[in-house]
Amino acid sequence: MASRFVVRAIPPFLLPPQAPTAGAELDTSELARAAAMAPAVRAVFVAGRLAQRRFAAELLGVPAGDLTASYRCPRCGPDAGHGRPGYTLAGVPAPLVLSLSRAAGWTLLAAVTDPPPGFLLGVDVEDPARTGFAGFAGVALTAAEQRAVAPLHGDMLLAAQARLWARKEAWLKMTGEGLRTSPAGLDVTALPGLADLAPARSGLPAHLAAAVARSDGTLPELAGDPALEQQA
Repeated sequence: MASRFVVRAIPPFLLPPQAPTAGAELDTSELARAAAMAPAVRAVFVAGRLAQRRFAAELLGVPAGDLTASYRCPRCGPDAGHGRPGYTLAGVPAPLVLSLSRAAGWTLLAAVTDPPPGFLLGVDVEDPARTGFAGFAGVALTAAEQRAVAPLHGDMLLAAQARLWARKEAWLKMTGEGLRTSPAGLDVTALPGLADLAPARSGLPAHLAAAVARSDGTLPELAGDPALEQQA
């Protein structure tokens, strides 16, 4: 079966509520982790986990409750409860690679169904307003990237910085390095398999920046239909 790349943006008002479905759909380990969080953080965590589980279940054609969360952290190993998201179905790894990101209340979900062995995926969404602090360029951008954005000002500068930061986050999620790798040492202007996701493709508001990274180096075009799906 051919792989499919699917991306879906969920606005804040469409995120699943915590109760009463969370207890029925999430695993005991997920609920325990949520219980240790402050209420505001817990609400975001649970809504994201529910949205991702339902997204995965829809793509797999199974009830969400049939899935068991199986996260893998490159540092901590399997079943760490964090890291790369995944699920098992009847004890077998589900044929699905997932990535999730949040910004400005929006949740961006991405998946590749029936991926080839070893395939990795990373997606990220960023709010330009969060890149406007003093010193952003020094901690986040390479020298070449700083030169590229130097002529820009105001909203154009924030938008460019957000695009670069989204690319960095997507790439580092894909590789599993995260921010253990200095973003200021990672040039993301021409990496294979890394590209921006335009609003028409992601379903996000136009002011948010989004990017996707694929370990196979390919970037299939996304269809312009409401599902935003395309055969890879």
